[in-house]
Amino acid sequence: MQIFPPERIRNVALVGHGGCGKTTLAEALLHCAGVVNRPGRVEDGNTVTDHDPEEIKRGISLSLDLAPFERDGYKINLIDCPGYADFIGDTVAALSVADLAVFVVSAVEGVEVQTQVVWDMAAAMGLPRLIFVNKLDRERASFERTLAQLQESFGAGVAPLELPVGEEVEFRGVADLLTDTAITYEAGQPSRGPIPDDMESSEREVHEALVEGIVVGDDALMERYLDGDVPSAKELEDTLALGVAAGTVFPVLCGSAAKEVAIDRLADFICEIGPSPAARPPVEVEAGGARHEVKADPDAEPLAYVFKTVADPYVGKLSLFKVLSGTLKPDTVLTNPRTHAEERLHTLFTLRGKEHIALTEIRAGDLAAVAKLADTATADTLAPKTTPVRVPAPEPLEPVLSIAIRPKSKGDEDKLMTAIHRLQEEDPALRVRRDDETHQTVLSGMGETHLQIVAERLHRKFGVDVEVEPVQVAYRETITQSAEAEGRYKKQTGGHGQFGVANLILSPTERGSGFSFEEKIVGGAIPRQFIPAVEKGVLETMSNGGHFGFPVVDVSVTLTDGKFHPVDSSEMSFKMAGSLGFREAMAKAGPVLLEPVSWLEVTVPPNYQGDVMGDLNSRRGRVQGTETTEDGRQVVRALVPTSELARYAIDLRSLTGGWGRFRHGHDHYDLLPQHLYDKVAKAKSADPVAAH
Repeated sequence: MQIFPPERIRNVALVGHGGCGKTTLAEALLHCAGVVNRPGRVEDGNTVTDHDPEEIKRGISLSLDLAPFERDGYKINLIDCPGYADFIGDTVAALSVADLAVFVVSAVEGVEVQTQVVWDMAAAMGLPRLIFVNKLDRERASFERTLAQLQESFGAGVAPLELPVGEEVEFRGVADLLTDTAITYEAGQPSRGPIPDDMESSEREVHEALVEGIVVGDDALMERYLDGDVPSAKELEDTLALGVAAGTVFPVLCGSAAKEVAIDRLADFICEIGPSPAARPPVEVEAGGARHEVKADPDAEPLAYVFKTVADPYVGKLSLFKVLSGTLKPDTVLTNPRTHAEERLHTLFTLRGKEHIALTEIRAGDLAAVAKLADTATADTLAPKTTPVRVPAPEPLEPVLSIAIRPKSKGDEDKLMTAIHRLQEEDPALRVRRDDETHQTVLSGMGETHLQIVAERLHRKFGVDVEVEPVQVAYRETITQSAEAEGRYKKQTGGHGQFGVANLILSPTERGSGFSFEEKIVGGAIPRQFIPAVEKGVLETMSNGGHFGFPVVDVSVTLTDGKFHPVDSSEMSFKMAGSLGFREAMAKAGPVLLEPVSWLEVTVPPNYQGDVMGDLNSRRGRVQGTETTEDGRQVVRALVPTSELARYAIDLRSLTGGWGRFRHGHDHYDLLPQHLYDKVAKAKSADPVAAH
């Protein structure tokens, strides 16, 4: 593959809702560029970008994939992104290094949930956007309807550059609004001709509106246009490119990836009006609290940003990166400012799906990969040792669903944690923690499919099979009244015995106040050195579980009296006496269960607000208030028992058609309703591991 300067590079993220045809479009573009002899099909599992076994099995993209190709002296680094919400992390990573986002929208389904979600992300990043209306050859396809949806969703900047020639099965080409000509396709080959008679008047109307919309962006061009001088197609295209780069104009192209209609035109427009890395604003980096700007200059100091890590079971760890400045060559040594580790970039290559293509050098603005960086992870920066600048780390995605996993084979426990940490390197949206209370390994991610894929990859890549179980809810116990008891521990063995008596009074305290211990021993009933042992026995018993087997909270314990033996008493005997006394008093003090309650914030379109509030009521939730965001969405805030939120990510997605978003976190503990005690007790007894 040739080496290209920044001005001739186009980094393009293909984004959109799942099923809109991004991967098929990537195949069509690669075929159009002569990279593949014939385009693969998602249904046949032979596409360049969807090559993982899990992707082939499901027929969907699960992670971003690079697919570079050359066209007319340009290099286009195509990044095929997942379209499903569970894998939004890879889409965010792709947007962080793209210079243009091509939104693929199905002419059948129109603007869908993830289209809007990713559009908002791209807008927040200030990323230039272009829209490709796909599947115009399908039944029920409508360019007019889809364009109206796009303009309603994304505003007046949405500007069609083409109109379809023919509808559904009769779709055969496009009318070019810049040149007033029609391009039709026969067996994938284009031929240019006049606009068909039946669409001439509508094309002329849209053409004039487009020209007026473009010349507004250039005062000199506008003046000429008002004087009757019609700008050339090249002038219009150049002015349009400025609007695209500024993020104020969003051109709409159309075609069919499956039939390869107008795919060549999409590739041409990417080259002609898509911004290069050199035309984009400088990247902000920081060092020692100060901020600096870095331009895509191949002659500057080398600087690279790692946007994706792949855990390859054969090659090892692959790091995909963008060269922000300078020129990298094999065996370049750079420093990771986060870990302070020096990294030698031995062999440099680019990826096209799973194919590795060696590179002799990589210039600023280009994307590439390197294997076996020891101390570098996703979102790390590689910089010269003398200039340890770094790109500010992006905000981590908050996981929405958790499961507990355990290895099917006991010997795989250490292997499991190593494997999960390897998967975390390539998927920062994945979280893992060990719950010391329930002894569960809790895996958190972006949804049900996300976590299923993790389990499958653990098996395929690392040979670890896991069993999935529900995450145990961290219930607590407390008491409702005062009670006292005598804890007596007496044990006689051959030599010294064990003897200790501790009289305790338990009293309830305010919710959230914790534990307090007081001693009122008089007359030396218990020697001073044994009193801490009584408290230790009480604390251990509270931690290990009270009347129902859950940790005890919000209790005041008073040691009032006791007995000891000058020979047989010891710290151990009084620790046991404290434990026994606490258990007996707890049983008499009206023990109750407390459940964790979470704060919850749900954001939905207004038409779903009633459904969401009704659903929260059915989950024993208490709505605290609502408000309207600037873009008209509704935010519902509520307090909901944590046990009712175990599958909320799945249920909310179903309830709102994927439009709902939520955040949550622990708020406080509250009394568990009495009628749920049996359910909690059964769950506890069914899980002997969590009972300890």
